[in-house]
Amino acid sequence: MLNNLLESKPQKQKSTGGTIASVVLHTVMIIFGAYATLNAGKIKEKLEQKIDFMEVKKDEPPPPKDEPKPPPPDVTAAPPPPKGFQVLTAPVNIPDVLPEIDLTKKMTNEADFTGKGVAGGREKGVAGGVAQAYSDQPLFEFQVEKPVMQAPGSSQPRYPDILKSAGVEGEVLAQFVVDTLGRAEVNTYKVLKTSHELFASAVRNALPNMKFLPAEVGGRKVKQLVQQPFVFAISK
Repeated sequence: MLNNLLESKPQKQKSTGGTIASVVLHTVMIIFGAYATLNAGKIKEKLEQKIDFMEVKKDEPPPPKDEPKPPPPDVTAAPPPPKGFQVLTAPVNIPDVLPEIDLTKKMTNEADFTGKGVAGGREKGVAGGVAQAYSDQPLFEFQVEKPVMQAPGSSQPRYPDILKSAGVEGEVLAQFVVDTLGRAEVNTYKVLKTSHELFASAVRNALPNMKFLPAEVGGRKVKQLVQQPFVFAISK
């Protein structure tokens, strides 16, 4: 047998310079990889900080179109007042002090209060003019053509028993408003004078059941402020 082994290809021995160059190259690659890995996070952070978020505005509705203004109402002249007189209204609560005088107001024309002609007119009115509508305020007795009258068979105030048994007589001067239906407005009741409080209470209690003929002006029923005495006397 042959003891000599034959080598198919002879092995080349690496030189020392090539080994050193390989080690240096791998070292540089490892250092570069580590450096790139460390700086990757910082670069990403800087990029995130530089991102600016922009708000997108929503589409705003278009401005409303100018709507056409309604045409101005027809201006009509007030109807001329007729020839006649003005009607004063009576205050329900009469003040106990003198009111302040306003010198800036127009002076009252006394010719407008003659009581002749059409109620609600004026002294310098025109023939066929339109009279002013009456307000809901009550009138005085001298301002109406037909004053308030107590209706026949109307109830009367009841004589207080304690005063009647004691033989006490008296009188009450009361003020109240009678409406267009002939009923007394109890909330306007006011005692102007009385000889005893029980007499005044008797008149007040009787007012809701009392009937009146309402006042009239020009054939029209109106309210009137009434001042009426009530006498309590014992028949002998």
